[in-house]
Formats: sequence, structure tokens, C-alpha cells
Amino acid sequence: MTTPERNAPAAPQHSHPEHPEHPERPAQPAPDTEQFWEERYRGGRQHGRGRPNTVLAGMVAGLPAGTALDLGCGPGGDALWLARRGWQVTAVDVAPTALELVRADAADAGLASLVRTEQHDLGVSFPAGRFDLVSAQFLQSPIDFPRQQVLRQAAEAVAPGGLLLIVEHASVPPWGQAPPGAEMPTAAGTLAGLALNAAEWTVEAAELRQREATGPAGEHATLDDNVIAVRRHR
Repeated sequence: MTTPERNAPAAPQHSHPEHPEHPERPAQPAPDTEQFWEERYRGGRQHGRGRPNTVLAGMVAGLPAGTALDLGCGPGGDALWLARRGWQVTAVDVAPTALELVRADAADAGLASLVRTEQHDLGVSFPAGRFDLVSAQFLQSPIDFPRQQVLRQAAEAVAPGGLLLIVEHASVPPWGQAPPGAEMPTAAGTLAGLALNAAEWTVEAAELRQREATGPAGEHATLDDNVIAVRRHR
């Protein structure tokens, strides 16, 4: 589940998972949530398809490949980028059309054995297992979404030695919609909301960054993002 600038939202435990023709659906998403995001993808929204988010690419490029959980994968730019570097990726979204795009692009790229998809409304169900990388890129929604709860579950899904990477809008993009409540997060606030045990985690980044971006209709703007990266010791 994401804002319009990135992929749309929503990975079981795996090392070398099987890839069924029809991926598992552990729990049914709320109809209104699925419908909201599905209408966007069926309407042709594929912003971010074929290319990764820049912060993820920069922070993960030097890491050894392992297992990755991509929350709110949208059309799969991050998932395919990771798979090309040897990661075993579980890509999660609430919109069936988004997951179809991920599977199609993975097959076309010869990466189907490295990319698994699962449909989840993350406010209702969460993928099982632990992962070396858990990525939540712009996991923000203009409709009601229990984001703090989901991010805490994301932290719980990180394996010992693994990384949780959160990138979030710190201000509303010109082409976006403000989330319910309208108050945008801060890096410090998001980090505090994870309620991490300092004996188990190291904070590698918790900061505001600016970047130049292009919206779905070609709009250009300078955006503020929060970047939170935390690594689990044990």
C-alpha cells in the first residue's frame, strides 16, 4: 500500500521456495482496500515499473544476497532489481494486477525462480517467516491503514543480522494525497514508533533526505523523504 509516487501495497518463510502457478493468499484483504488499489493498477498506473527506488539500490547494492521481503511491491521494480543480484524475493501487494505485473516481468527476465508473490492487505494479514532484508518503500496510503502496526511487524520479520529499510514521504508530493490525519511522519518519530530493543538493534540511518522526482504525469518536484535503516543483532 503506497502513495501514488511509488508502487502500491499490500512472503512466507523460504530459502528456495516453490513457485505455484497460483500464489498463496493467506488471508482475504478488505474489499475496499483491494478495490482502491486494484482500480489504480487496472487504470494503467505502473509508475516505478522496471526500476528500483534509489535509496534501496544505494543501501543494498553492497550487501550479500539473501532473502528479501518487499512490502507494497507495486509493479515490482525493487523486487526484480534485488532478484537480478541474487536475492530470493517475496513480493507482497494487495492488488492482484500489481502482482500479475511482477510475475510477468520476472518471467520475461528469467527471474521467476527468484521472485515469489503473495497477496496481503497488510492491515489484515502479514507474511510469515524472517528475512535478511525487509523493505518498506513509501508504505503510506491515502486511505485508512494501520501503518505503525505494520512497520512493527516488519521489524519482527527481520532475521538476526538482517536489515529493515524504511523510506517514507516526509511531505506530500504535488501529485499525491495526504494520508488520513494529514500529519506527515518524521524519521525520529517513525524510529520511535518501532519500539526497538536497543540491545538487539543498531540504527544505521534515521534522517531526512531530499531528491528530485518525477510524478506519474511527468511532473517534476524536489521531495523530502525520511530514511530509516536498522539492523538486528539477534
